[in-house]
Amino acid sequence: MSSANEIPTIKHVFKGTFVHSTWNSPMEILENYILGVSSTGKSRTLKNGTTTACYFATIHTDSSLILADIANRFGQRALVGKVCMDKNEIYPEYKEDTSTCLAETTRFVKELLDKKYSRVKPIITPRFALSCTEELMSELSNMAADWDIPIQSHISEAKEEVLSVKAMYPHRENYSKVYESNKLLTRKTVMAHGCQLSNEELDIFKMNGAAISHCPNSNISICSGLLDVRNVLKRKVKLGLGTDVAGGYSSSMLDAIRRTMDTSKILFIQDPRVEVLTFQEVFRLATLGGSQALGLDDIIGNFEVGKDFDALLISPGESSSPFDVFDDDTKEDVIQKFIYLGDDRNITEVYVAGNIISLPELS
Repeated sequence: MSSANEIPTIKHVFKGTFVHSTWNSPMEILENYILGVSSTGKSRTLKNGTTTACYFATIHTDSSLILADIANRFGQRALVGKVCMDKNEIYPEYKEDTSTCLAETTRFVKELLDKKYSRVKPIITPRFALSCTEELMSELSNMAADWDIPIQSHISEAKEEVLSVKAMYPHRENYSKVYESNKLLTRKTVMAHGCQLSNEELDIFKMNGAAISHCPNSNISICSGLLDVRNVLKRKVKLGLGTDVAGGYSSSMLDAIRRTMDTSKILFIQDPRVEVLTFQEVFRLATLGGSQALGLDDIIGNFEVGKDFDALLISPGESSSPFDVFDDDTKEDVIQKFIYLGDDRNITEVYVAGNIISLPELS
């Protein structure tokens, strides 16, 4: 992990996901670590309570398929994307030519769909506008439409990035128009970050039904920007929370909740007219908001009758718990303590679609 002042923001965006994904040893690296799965069998995303994940994998097809297999084996619900890049002057080893990228993405999607995993599916993943030609983006959107599968990418995390996109695509009105013009903003699209999006661009998101994944740990860690979540919600844009590990340093959704609240408070300090988010609102973004962003809110996100039972069993009284519970604490008090202070030590059971996830470290 590199600090924000060691690697410029744009270089960090190019490098972060791919620095450990080379042709030399992609499969053994992925087998042991890409899902936070160590050689001792630990799965950190599940251990931290992430029942559904949306993964940027790597540019390598076979490695991406291994990630999908690992998620299926552990019982996690997941959308897995083989990352697509046909431009990368900063780290040229992390790219493919356009035809190879399209052919390998086709292979990835077909092979993953042929596995018929019940809860692990492909997602089309153009890395972002600075690393994709318009030819690639347009063809990828056609693939997503043909297979009726979702799309994920990255938008407007840093001001430097936005200026670079403007310089690269002078014929497009703004960053969002680059994606919209290439049919990548759909009701099944989720874009990470969005810190620098204008209200006009947020309206483009709303019109197309596209969603934003707010990744505050990454935004703060690489000093890229602060997303005004309240404004996004006022503009009626779907929004969930993400961890963006590579830019961020934690795979825990609890951390994403806390950093979201911190970001809201920082914005209030800068401008007292900002309405600070409550922990109840942010908890909703981490649960139902995330399911809406991924187009899965008919299946998961809350405990409505008929939905899958994705849930965590929380033990606030664990002997090693990082917080205390007192006799006069209300249920809301205990939930608030867990959200602000709890960690994986309090998560004693994880359920996905009604199935308890059997992991040694969860027992």
